[in-house]
Amino acid sequence: MSTSSSYILPTESPSTSDHDDVDSLPSSIDSSDLSSETTEEASDAQKEWEASLQQLELLLTMVIVPYAGKYFGRKFAYWGWAKYMTWKYPVEVRFTNKGAFNAAGAVEAAATL
Repeated sequence: MSTSSSYILPTESPSTSDHDDVDSLPSSIDSSDLSSETTEEASDAQKEWEASLQQLELLLTMVIVPYAGKYFGRKFAYWGWAKYMTWKYPVEVRFTNKGAFNAAGAVEAAATL
């Protein structure tokens, strides 16, 4: 007697609900569905990008430009006044502590905002 092992595979028929699920799936992917999803995502991304640009523009126009304008405007005014005074009255204008001069200009510009 020989002992051999054999495997028997069950032959069950798939349930009808499995066939219904498969039958309800589309047989092909409609390219218009993909393009509309891509267009919506691109549109959302574009809207977010435009909102970010608007926020940066507001930051630039409402905060950075006025502060920089006051700081550099005062710096230019002090420089221009020193040049005018040395031209009008031949005296030497010397800034003994350049760091304190720059800090005072920045503090004054920030205080008057």
